[in-house]
Amino acid sequence: MSYMSQEGYDKLVAELKHLESVERPKASAAIAEARDKGDLSENSEYDAAKEAQAHLEDKINKIKLAISEAKIVDTSRLSTDSVQILSKVEMTNMANKAKMTYTIVSENEANLREGKISIKTPIAQGLLNKKVGDEVEIKIPRGTIKLRIDKITVE
Repeated sequence: MSYMSQEGYDKLVAELKHLESVERPKASAAIAEARDKGDLSENSEYDAAKEAQAHLEDKINKIKLAISEAKIVDTSRLSTDSVQILSKVEMTNMANKAKMTYTIVSENEANLREGKISIKTPIAQGLLNKKVGDEVEIKIPRGTIKLRIDKITVE
């Protein structure tokens, strides 16, 4: 089971619809076009088109699985007392006083450019169940960072 926001769920459903209604027909057309070019035993275009189709079908199946395992979190019922999934956490890096803000989301919704980190990352794991004012030391690939939680909100 994977917890996610309604927005994340809706994006997955839209992506699945696009892949099935737009990309799948394109892949089939590419295979048909390559097949029309003759001998399949020496047709690299045909092989490439078949491989692209296999990758597409794999992606479709992964999205279907993610949708079937999704549990949508009702954000109105979330507390801001401690960090949990879908919490937006404002914190300060105690070493350099840099401020940062991350929203903790499911793996499928993670997008660093949008400030959304997977609940499975070391930082998210280190923040879970902590409260405002807590200082936590988190082991990351580059060493250990010390963060102070300044604010917890839910959007």
